[in-house]
Amino acid sequence: MTKEQMTETTANAVISELERLRKSGERVATSHFSNLPDMSQATDLQGRLTLEGSTETAWKVARSPDGVPVVARLHPLIEKSAGANLPWRTDTLLEIEIAVRLGKDLPVSGAPYQRSDILDAIGTVYLGAEMVWTVLLEAGKVSFPLYLVDRLGNDGYVLGPELGREFLDASNTPALSIRSGSASIFDAPAKHATGDVLSWLLDYANLADRPETSLKAGTLITTGTLCGAIPLKEGGQFDIELAGAPAFSFSLT
Repeated sequence: MTKEQMTETTANAVISELERLRKSGERVATSHFSNLPDMSQATDLQGRLTLEGSTETAWKVARSPDGVPVVARLHPLIEKSAGANLPWRTDTLLEIEIAVRLGKDLPVSGAPYQRSDILDAIGTVYLGAEMVWTVLLEAGKVSFPLYLVDRLGNDGYVLGPELGREFLDASNTPALSIRSGSASIFDAPAKHATGDVLSWLLDYANLADRPETSLKAGTLITTGTLCGAIPLKEGGQFDIELAGAPAFSFSLT
């Protein structure tokens, strides 16, 4: 494995192989790839993936192991949770998250945004469910840039019910219950990894070299898991209850 500057040929080979593995459902070690991108190349390569039906207006935000703000497209996105169904894959992880849709642009700015600026730009708040599955057996532990090209493992997103803005409060940790059929797979307070669901979005908004076209009004951003990444043993129906919010369900088949 090398991290030398990629030629167009090697870049296309990485993209083609990721797309092939995703389609086949095969998972491989990072060493399967003879050329690895660096962080400066990863975002460009991710943008070149073919995602049928993607509108490029739905994203997840996260941080790299080095603390760099990163984003990845959500695909497929199901915006009506009633009757929502996504394909089941072995090794799928489930994350329940708060998503926001911007009501105002957040342009690249010379002055840093504050949390209050992010709140002011948010139009609507939702509960959502992200399916995480990556072709890389080690996920991002060996090559985070390659994991970023693989869209940080996003394998689909179900947009659930609209929430009140109080769910954006950093001090709000309501009870979260997740059931798989008759079995409880999570029952604990909902808590973001940083303690604030808006922290990664704020970090990304303040990234000086993000695209000028990013964070436009109408963009949907999911903000990070409230329950860790839950390994799913099987598909079926999943029922989500967050205290103070409408319940919703979806299926993996």
